[in-house]
Amino acid sequence: MLKTRQCLLGIRTFLGVTSRIWSFFLYILRKHLRTIIQYQTVRYDVLPLSPVSRNRLNAVKRKVLVLDLDETLIHSHHDGVLRPTVRPGTPPDFILKVVIDKHPVRFFVHKRPHVDFFLEVVSQWYELVVFTASMEIYGSAVADKLDNNRGILKRRYYRQHCTLDLGSYIKDLSVVHSDLSSIVILDNSPGAYRSHPDNAIPIKSWFSDPSDTALLNLLPMLDALRCSLRPQSESPPAPSLVIVCARTSPFSGHSIDFTQLCPVNVHLSCTAASLVTWTPLRKSFEDMKMAI
Repeated sequence: MLKTRQCLLGIRTFLGVTSRIWSFFLYILRKHLRTIIQYQTVRYDVLPLSPVSRNRLNAVKRKVLVLDLDETLIHSHHDGVLRPTVRPGTPPDFILKVVIDKHPVRFFVHKRPHVDFFLEVVSQWYELVVFTASMEIYGSAVADKLDNNRGILKRRYYRQHCTLDLGSYIKDLSVVHSDLSSIVILDNSPGAYRSHPDNAIPIKSWFSDPSDTALLNLLPMLDALRCSLRPQSESPPAPSLVIVCARTSPFSGHSIDFTQLCPVNVHLSCTAASLVTWTPLRKSFEDMKMAI
């Protein structure tokens, strides 16, 4: 009987030590995983356009891409939050110190994976506008950090530009641009764009997943969508955009259903009812986009 108890005690001790070692290993892995992902090489090759494609693109108005901040491009929590929404041991990308109602508050801000690369790429295609339901003192500071003196996030709208309805803030896109056929909003909250659902590209809310690739997965569609606007000389009827889409992300390798990503009034056109993959067909895709 004594030997049995000693054996059980030994097993219990072994399991306890093993559990602690495993927990410590997971802690170290989570702490360094984001650093590894952050510095991995990410490329989005944009091949030179043909003369015909360049002429077509010049005839198209530059579209406006409205970007939400919290849970779309970044996630933050302040030092008054008892249970942060990020995993312990994950350092913030930057800390903001702002004064709200005469009280100093620190915000610990985490950038969504690949957000810097995403902004660098889409700023070449669109006029970027920040539209957040947060207070200006906070939203402006976050936008400054994301801009990083690049001058790509000059236009900004905050809580005072939203409409409060049934306890939630609605973003009126007509405040940003009078021509709604030339504007798209990227936001994780459907309630924020419920006045303009046809202009919205939804995105999953982000809190702490270091392996998230949602921003990268949107690049192929945004690349095609920028070329699909009506020429400036055409009359402005209700917008009906047609884009040739790729349904395989060059980054994640997963299939993407663009019917769930695109606005309702955007019609998707895939060649010969087959899936268009980016790797083998990337060379000809620039001309495919222009043949719409």
